[in-house]
Amino acid sequence: MRLLESIKGPDDLKRLDAAQLSHLAEEIREFLVQACAKTGGHLGPNLGAVELTIALHRVFDSPHDKLLFDTGHQAYVHKLLTGRHDFELLKKRGGLSGYPSRAESEHDVIENSHASTALSYADGFAKAFQLRGESDRAVVAVVGDGALTGGMCWEALNNIAAGADRPVIIVVNDNGRSYSPTIGGLASHLAQLRVTQGYENALDLIKKTVPRAPVVGNFTYEALHGIKKGIKDVFQPQAMFEDLGIKYVGPIDGHDEDAVERALRRARGFGRPVIVHCITTKGRGYAPAENDTEDHMHGPGAFDPATGEFVRKKGVGPSWTKVFGEEMVAIGRERRDVVGITAAMLYPVGLAPFAEAFPDRIFDVGIAEQHAVTSATALAMGGLHPVVALYATFLNRAFDQVLMDAALHRQPVTFALDRSGVTGNDGPSHNGMWDMSILQLVPGLRVAAPRDGARLRELLRECVAVSDGPTALRYPKGPADADIEAIDRVGGMDVLARHNGSNGTRVLLVAAGSMATPAVEAAELVAAQGIGVTVVDPRWVKPLDPALLDLAREHALVAVAEDNGRTGALGDAVARLLRDGEVDAPIRTFGIPQEFLDHASRGEILADVGLTPQSLARDLTEYVARITSADSPAAPDGEPSDHETSDRD
Repeated sequence: MRLLESIKGPDDLKRLDAAQLSHLAEEIREFLVQACAKTGGHLGPNLGAVELTIALHRVFDSPHDKLLFDTGHQAYVHKLLTGRHDFELLKKRGGLSGYPSRAESEHDVIENSHASTALSYADGFAKAFQLRGESDRAVVAVVGDGALTGGMCWEALNNIAAGADRPVIIVVNDNGRSYSPTIGGLASHLAQLRVTQGYENALDLIKKTVPRAPVVGNFTYEALHGIKKGIKDVFQPQAMFEDLGIKYVGPIDGHDEDAVERALRRARGFGRPVIVHCITTKGRGYAPAENDTEDHMHGPGAFDPATGEFVRKKGVGPSWTKVFGEEMVAIGRERRDVVGITAAMLYPVGLAPFAEAFPDRIFDVGIAEQHAVTSATALAMGGLHPVVALYATFLNRAFDQVLMDAALHRQPVTFALDRSGVTGNDGPSHNGMWDMSILQLVPGLRVAAPRDGARLRELLRECVAVSDGPTALRYPKGPADADIEAIDRVGGMDVLARHNGSNGTRVLLVAAGSMATPAVEAAELVAAQGIGVTVVDPRWVKPLDPALLDLAREHALVAVAEDNGRTGALGDAVARLLRDGEVDAPIRTFGIPQEFLDHASRGEILADVGLTPQSLARDLTEYVARITSADSPAAPDGEPSDHETSDRD
């Protein structure tokens, strides 16, 4: 039996000797490569965290001690060491989540996959344990993949440092990367810590030689010990942490399990806040990942484990992200005032080609979305037009800055919101299903939703042409939909389909962004039932085109299809427009239920929530039947008409 198969929980690790631990680390890396090759997943970060995670589970007693991972995608090894070996359906319906999941295991404490949160959780747990008198419980936060560049980490550090009697152990898993090389002054500071040994050498020399000097030796040593801080500042800038009142241990080779384990045991026994700084290599032990200069195979799809080459899907067009990236380069050539901003995700959001073409016009701010938005606002005030490219789910973190900085100051900042709507496999934290709701609240902000690649290019250009306020452009994950050309234009809206029908009832179907394709297909199915249907793409979902009012007056039912949470989004905005315009047509909204969705494929989730052509057509047909039945005259003697359902049925 392979050694990994014998590990059913953390206690099994504690009986292994050094040779067995080394062999176990090799088995784990082999397992991760083979598993992620089939399903995709966060390979690079976990290959770099093998020995570190083994040491954590040998030193601490999970779940009695709390192990918090930030970000959560570096927790695959933790899953294996806590008995979860079935990775066949990783990130797929019915399988393991790609992040810690409280539903999976008592060892998973927080389900975080938005970075820079674990230290705040750690602060709260430490306070809770102190108040409850549970002094035997440790709190450990593993911070890696650039999370320490996030401002929330520093807010938490300020509070952790203030609790000198509350022990919190912060393990910095420092691989110099987030998705790509970690950017910023903190990253440079940690890089300096990796290679600076001057402080240790100088202090050792003082300790060995000065006390032996005749007469003045001890006095001189004490005096020099008093300027220890100055020596630290010169030779090793660890003083930044110790100035906060947090003990610093390291840097340590994060792939030397014994060294990490010894450091963690010292940290646990210290009884105060401690930072343990571990140097690791992203993609460690798998040559294709180590040699991948883009992101060390951070989150690949399926690949050939022998070569690391990705499995390409045949017949699939360019992704929404790729289309955005190409158009940004084209716009950049035409307009020198357009600049790009990313929050540690240069490649995932498609700005890498722009960075290559215009290296002086790209700004990677680290995992700091709030800073990105306010900095972009000032760039706009300075005469530029910044395009802030984020995953839609991460815009949530910077709502206040969108509202009170970009919008309040009416600055021309464009937000490119990748992976809007259902993303699926990365689970509830990554679905971009909130942006159309929260952005509806922002005065003066315009929001565009392209239905296909051609409209993405078109609307991106319209966004950067706006000079009197912020704009947002939202588009989903995956291949861009095939282009759908308009058959007519009403106001600024595109008419995509028009079916007259035969029963006299007409439905207006307003389809936002990627919902256009299923809406057009649904319209054909509805029309086959004799119902007239008009499908329109508003292009701009905020503000709505007033021409929508006249269209609504011509139809018996207005329906809205959107890939966003139903509360407060496009459907509610259309209903408000009709109400304010005194249009009495009934309205139905088809969107995502306001709940956290379990991980599954995008297609599976869309089917679950009724956003497929078949589901839309069935629901529309049934609703039309109900409203036509309600309009039918009653049969003689009070019996139900042919279109009504009696209470007895």
